[in-house]
Amino acid sequence: MECFAKLAENRIKVAMEAGEFDDLEGRGQPLNLEEDAHIPLELRMAYKILKNADCLPPELELRKEVVQLQDLVASMPDEAEKLKQMRRLNFLVMKLNMMRPVSAQLLEHDLYTPKVLERLESKK
Repeated sequence: MECFAKLAENRIKVAMEAGEFDDLEGRGQPLNLEEDAHIPLELRMAYKILKNADCLPPELELRKEVVQLQDLVASMPDEAEKLKQMRRLNFLVMKLNMMRPVSAQLLEHDLYTPKVLERLESKK
């Protein structure tokens, strides 16, 4: 997968150097992050209300809780409490995996990429 990313980066870099992106519409303007063209018409109002109420979809709320619990477990000195929280973490991860429309194996790199990069940096 990384070879495709490198190939894409190289092609983008060559295109930038050739000036192929210089005359794009909206160049130099801030992105409109409020654009909802990708949301079906019948869902736009509901999404806007939920966003204004600062509500996240259940999957994102659960993922946020998993990340917070991972940080908490990593910094716990008490082994008994750590084990208890790890059991809770495992349950939440299992619940999150069941909610996902794709296999969790496709998303595994989210957990291991930072660790691999950290090890590579420490060996330099």
